[in-house]
Amino acid sequence: MGLSAGIVGLPNVGKSTIFNALTSANALAANYPFATIEPNTGIVPVPDPRLEEIARYVKTERIVPATIEVVDIAGLVKGASQGQGLGNQFLGHIRTVDAILHIVRCFDNPDVVHVDGSVDPVRDVEVIELELVLADLESAERQLEKNKRAATQRDPEAIQRVAVLEPMVALLREGKPSRKALEGMDAAAQKLARSLGFITAKPMLYVANVDEADPLGEHNPHVARLREWVAAHGGEMVVISGAIEADIAALEDEAERREFLASLGLQESGLARLSRATYRLLGLHSFFTAGPKEVRAWTIPIGARAPQAAGVIHSDFERGFIRAEVYTLDDLRTYKTESAIRAAGRLRVEGKEYIVQDGDIMHFLFSV
Repeated sequence: MGLSAGIVGLPNVGKSTIFNALTSANALAANYPFATIEPNTGIVPVPDPRLEEIARYVKTERIVPATIEVVDIAGLVKGASQGQGLGNQFLGHIRTVDAILHIVRCFDNPDVVHVDGSVDPVRDVEVIELELVLADLESAERQLEKNKRAATQRDPEAIQRVAVLEPMVALLREGKPSRKALEGMDAAAQKLARSLGFITAKPMLYVANVDEADPLGEHNPHVARLREWVAAHGGEMVVISGAIEADIAALEDEAERREFLASLGLQESGLARLSRATYRLLGLHSFFTAGPKEVRAWTIPIGARAPQAAGVIHSDFERGFIRAEVYTLDDLRTYKTESAIRAAGRLRVEGKEYIVQDGDIMHFLFSV
């Protein structure tokens, strides 16, 4: 399944620096507002050390990680919903993404101008949240009025949309994100609500961008304030240093990257933490396929059954699903090869009702 995330934030909070580090796409990063004037899109590999370990046992031509498509837009400013700045022009580019990455400045640096003159992560978050609410409200009110007219003609789809839109519009009018309305909806209504294109209906991951001196933000008062705000308002939060991620991205050798991280007292990159947090936010995990051509990670919703997982690889696999053969990385560690796993009776045969577990290594049998 394709997974995408849109980056938002004020100017000069490190959005493009983080985007560049994540995607190595070299989007322009500059110390002035609106350096990004066209939406940038990049494909980010999701770090997963299990892939390398599987490939040590299953000799293969290549390793293919799961990916996230990331869209970076121009910095939003106060008044963007009324046409201030440039970011409002590009909000349409992130109305179709699965999640929003809200980059928040949590570093002090007099050489990097703050658009509001000082670093205040809570104020900054609330500015962006309000602009997104106002942008959604205009669209939501138009949609509600249109569907109300259609509902008077007994249009069943319009009636369903009105039932979903009314609580969302009510929240937006109160200055609150529309995602709060989804909590009281059933699965079908939630799916409909998410299809309406509201940015504030999407899951939000707050990304605290800190300096190199304290890469986990453990002694950073800005991070502490932001964490408290996120805990009170909902969502996920992750702390990364855009500057460190940029340095990591510049290193081509994996051993050099590990050595660099170790020198900073870090076990993994910020990208790894960000990817895990995004998966957690969206209720996703991975299974693997492993063979001589490739060892590959595939992204599926938690709770997906075997045919649905097969369909991520190819629709024919799902349509003609017969059964799945499943083993685990622990099995590989114990028996070393797939043939030894099979000989030991550890290769499980699972049917259509099997719920795929995170880290399953799978083969699918199908007929079409």
